[in-house]
Amino acid sequence: MSYAAAIDALNAMAPELYTRPGAPRRKFSLAEIGILLEHLENPHRRFQSILIAGTNGKGSTAATLSSILTVAGLRSGLYTSPHLERVNERVRVNGAEITDGDFARHFFAVMEAAENLMSAGTLAQMPSFFEVLTAIGFLHFAEQGVDVAVLEVGMGGRLDATNIVDPLISIVTDISLDHMEWLGSTIAAITREKAGILRRRGVLVTLPQHPEANQVLGEVAAELEVRGVSATPYMPAIGTGPDAAYAVEVMGAEIEVNSPLAGAHQHRNVALAIAAAVELAQNHGFPVTAAGIAEGIRATKWPGRLEQFRTGEVTWILDVAHNPAGAWALRAGLRDRFEGEFAGKSKALIFSCLRDKPLLELAQILFPVFDRLIFAPIASLRAASMGDLLAAAEATGTPAETADSVKVALNMAGGESGGVVVISGSVYLVGAARHALRERTSPAAKTSRPGPRELPAGARP
Repeated sequence: MSYAAAIDALNAMAPELYTRPGAPRRKFSLAEIGILLEHLENPHRRFQSILIAGTNGKGSTAATLSSILTVAGLRSGLYTSPHLERVNERVRVNGAEITDGDFARHFFAVMEAAENLMSAGTLAQMPSFFEVLTAIGFLHFAEQGVDVAVLEVGMGGRLDATNIVDPLISIVTDISLDHMEWLGSTIAAITREKAGILRRRGVLVTLPQHPEANQVLGEVAAELEVRGVSATPYMPAIGTGPDAAYAVEVMGAEIEVNSPLAGAHQHRNVALAIAAAVELAQNHGFPVTAAGIAEGIRATKWPGRLEQFRTGEVTWILDVAHNPAGAWALRAGLRDRFEGEFAGKSKALIFSCLRDKPLLELAQILFPVFDRLIFAPIASLRAASMGDLLAAAEATGTPAETADSVKVALNMAGGESGGVVVISGSVYLVGAARHALRERTSPAAKTSRPGPRELPAGARP
């Protein structure tokens, strides 16, 4: 019943997004997580929820909104995925990760319930990695007496385990092509899956985005008589610098938005969090104030997003961009830095990705920006091969090397005196590199997070 035993058991679970050749793909169903949670006395019905779906920006939006709610004096749960260094990161209350003891206790309670349901013939299959973690999160939030939980959808929305809740607000962040083998091959198809988090006569918080996404969201919202809330009023003025503080009017007061999350793309995520917080204050009686929103934004903690570390004369930048939209956001975030403080310095990229990602497209976006490219292995059954990575580098004309491990890659790149090294392409890679870097340095950027890492094989990308 120990934490180590729980992690070992979790690691042994088949990754839900990985299918061995010839094996059938796992089928997901809200009915199954519903049966499991009912056996656990429906913990998800003992707190209120906000549900966030989208392709990119879900975690940043969730972390910002949860921070705002914590500052408001509420007990705020935060459920996110995947984790960077440690699975406990996924379940937090007022910023504090679930303890090892609580994690183990809830894990074995969930597994015992599932085994009993399987034996009785009530459950057709054991819960997936993500379903188990979702149940653990719900049990912890209920036990801790949270007032509200901010829940990041794992993938899609319609059939995602988190969608079992009845949210006060549904938030949809930017949608782009990702997980196409599961969600569909077009923006419209993917959006329809993500719109599955909307509820009849519910509330949708979003921003204008891709025309196909806008159209589908509009159609589904109209069909369900959803009330739309636009976050546009909380966007900064055109021309605002990517990392600059800016003023917006919130509930009749002007506040300074000064987020520790770097990059212009974060303006959209922060705006969504503000809009949701205002909606909770004005229409759901939450004790959120304009000043509290500003303070909550400042206090947001969300690592691995243009996060900087420094060792000696080398600056390290970690970013979890793992799809084309994320890669473009990373490239935009690097542009000002490469033209400014890092102008004239060597620029290396440590990269790896999963084989179901559009490697050639990611390569075309990122590789030409760098002088040097180092490929590192990652702990995933779905990792792209070194041969495929090298072929992608050759196609872009970028010099590339391979490393036997993430630590070796860091050592290879760290020899560049005064240079900058970017680590990106996979959450697995960023998490392993971040853990290694924190062992020998302290963060030089606005964000940093404590904690060792386990990397369950089933962790979602």
